[in-house]
Amino acid sequence: MTAFLGVESSLTGRRWVGPSIDIDRAAEALEQATTLPRAVCQLLARRGIGAQEAESFLAPALRDLLPDPRGLKDMEKAATRFLKAAKSGENIAVFADYDVDGGSSAALLLTWLRAMNRDATLYVPDRIDEGYGPNEEAMAQLASQHDLIVCVDCGTLSHDPIAAAKAADVVVLDHHLGGETLPDCHAVVNPNRQDETGDLAHLCAAAVVFLMLVEVNRQLREDGSQGPDLMAMLDLVALATVADVAPLIGVNRALVRQGLKVMARRDRPGIVALSDISRMDTAPNSYHLGFLLGPRVNAGGRIGKADLGARLLSTPDIHEAKAMAERLDQLNTERRDIEASVRAAALAQAEERGLDAPLVWAAGENWHPGVVGIVASRLKEATNRPAIVIGFDEDGIGKGSGRSVSGIDLGASIQRLASEGLLVKGGGHKMAAGLTVERDKLEPAMTRLSELLAQQGADRIGPSDLKLDGMLMPGAASIDLVNQLETAGPFGASAPAPRFAFPDVEIRFAKRIGDSHLKVTFGDGLNARLEAICFGAFDTDLGPALENHKGARFHLAGRLDINTWGGRQTVQLRLEDAAPAG
Repeated sequence: MTAFLGVESSLTGRRWVGPSIDIDRAAEALEQATTLPRAVCQLLARRGIGAQEAESFLAPALRDLLPDPRGLKDMEKAATRFLKAAKSGENIAVFADYDVDGGSSAALLLTWLRAMNRDATLYVPDRIDEGYGPNEEAMAQLASQHDLIVCVDCGTLSHDPIAAAKAADVVVLDHHLGGETLPDCHAVVNPNRQDETGDLAHLCAAAVVFLMLVEVNRQLREDGSQGPDLMAMLDLVALATVADVAPLIGVNRALVRQGLKVMARRDRPGIVALSDISRMDTAPNSYHLGFLLGPRVNAGGRIGKADLGARLLSTPDIHEAKAMAERLDQLNTERRDIEASVRAAALAQAEERGLDAPLVWAAGENWHPGVVGIVASRLKEATNRPAIVIGFDEDGIGKGSGRSVSGIDLGASIQRLASEGLLVKGGGHKMAAGLTVERDKLEPAMTRLSELLAQQGADRIGPSDLKLDGMLMPGAASIDLVNQLETAGPFGASAPAPRFAFPDVEIRFAKRIGDSHLKVTFGDGLNARLEAICFGAFDTDLGPALENHKGARFHLAGRLDINTWGGRQTVQLRLEDAAPAG
């Protein structure tokens, strides 16, 4: 396919790829059959949406897309046991992972129980002292004091820790890849069990918890009782789905759309406090969830008190929420400083090893385990390769995290390494995984992982292309158009935001902002102008070229959004790439 606008290598080194002839034809047919703008039709055509489906796609109804919870194995057993414990006043413990998905999952259960005038013990393991998932000591202690332990966003591979909890019933609500055998417990509900169909493999743990509560409420109705309002809890499911980078397809898309509406009502004290301290001044969208709220909720589990995020999301007290949000904001600032140091060292090490291998990896002494996942994500983004980053403690035990690229199943390969004895433990899902490795097995483990990833084609992935949905002129970029494009959202994993090229424009104004950002105003030579902001522009050749444009004309590419300032709304291009015109 010919490069879009002839851009074979942009200022960031990417090839521009536009819509195919088939997508262009489908978009034209959509435009003729509907009243939608061409830009929206281009986006729908890329998603494979025809004229008959367009209306329902742009306004998805959760009731039409929500699966029957009983379609998941063990769901009815899990819901029945949970409801029995809630009704009879049994002691319940919630064992949650320390990330956003785990915190949101725990908050769902705690919120539901509170509405039923019940409470539960929250237990979130310390990332450094205990590591990911249930451990034998914690589970045995919880079992000695509780009748039911619900493990959320963890537990599917925790055979020994769950066996240590023999004094209590254990229910697992998870989404991580399952092994050949399941732990011996009351129920394991997980769409990624090996004996599941995989139809719901895209659900995060919070969505699995939500489905269990749907089943619990159904059982209550069958007994003539009314359960808590689950729709009011969808803000938690939306936050977890986006922050865990679950694909925004099918029911996930509907859950996030409805969850954003719930969040906009500002009913949950924890999310309100976090939104305010993040300086969110517009209605929430998936960007806010993934880049403002999510990192702050995660900060407690990364470098602070592990249960802080779950407690924030579940508290009904606005004053307590404000205090916790302030602490999480401070921790997030500290996390960024730690991350920057580790990222620089990891990138230098990975570059020395080579960035074109099937696996890009780095390991260092005393690298904070709370940031290795973020740094792995940065390496993956910089190289378009699966990446692993590992931090070793004084005892020679390395705890690492990995991130993958589309089409490469990292979780399955990590599990294979664990089964072969090269890792102490490891697991995850296609796009993200965690591992523990002994220092003397580091090199053979990474060599073997590279081999497994190469078998999936990871060594044949080229630089990532910039995929564009079409062209726009500055005068066409209106607030109405941006709002109409948003109806095709939310945007995120497996549902990329629409990107457009603005061809042959002139730079009217360019100013450096801070150390690495650039603000630009551009026009088409007529009267229309558009403002743009480019974050990290000076990390590549993009910033210097546009700042010192000397009257040259450029093709610009990026995503449109609405900038709110002083009560006034304007369209802004979030500039991602550029190339000289002509």
